[in-house]
Amino acid sequence: MAETLFINPASPDEKDINRAAGIIASGGMAVIPTTGLYGLAADAYNPAAVERVFALKGREREKSLLVLAQNMEQVIALVDDFGPMAQKLADAFWPGRLTLVLKAKKNAPATLVSANGSIGVRLTAHPVARALIKALGRPVTGTSANPSGLPAPWDVAQLAQGIKQGAEIILDAGALAGGPGSSVLDISGPIPRLLREGAVSRRAISQVLGAEIAGEQTKA
Repeated sequence: MAETLFINPASPDEKDINRAAGIIASGGMAVIPTTGLYGLAADAYNPAAVERVFALKGREREKSLLVLAQNMEQVIALVDDFGPMAQKLADAFWPGRLTLVLKAKKNAPATLVSANGSIGVRLTAHPVARALIKALGRPVTGTSANPSGLPAPWDVAQLAQGIKQGAEIILDAGALAGGPGSSVLDISGPIPRLLREGAVSRRAISQVLGAEIAGEQTKA
């Protein structure tokens, strides 16, 4: 059963953050708060840890995991070309609940790169998640802390038993905002494509880009 630490969502205790970061650095998994939902964080650069996330969630390997970063340096280290379109979207929505899918660098973690060579990244806005990634010094997986196919939790009390048993530590920041997960926008090709409409609306994205965007309107 995972250790649970109750943590101040606005000003997390450095000792608690360092403990969770140490667990992740050793290949462990942590349940952490993000802006709307609790996520399952593992070291994005540790293939074995990432595989543990897939196994714990029962997630198909074809559905790549998203990555949470704390700063732009971590993003640039993962993606091949963070161009003007990406920068415009980042200026409008980051840190926040828009995931951008871009072409991955050749040395990006293979366990997080999709079959078409892309990777999904976003800058997280939650103070706990940001502090944790800063302490770790590397980005973490950004998938919701739920078994695949089940509702994503916005409160620790909603965590499935398997998640509580499989993770090493839970950072409990109380009830979160809830709602849909991040919107996922693929800009790895010439035409932006909305893969998932979530917390950031299609209309808001279109307004920033000054054009309608392709992609089916799907739920997060």
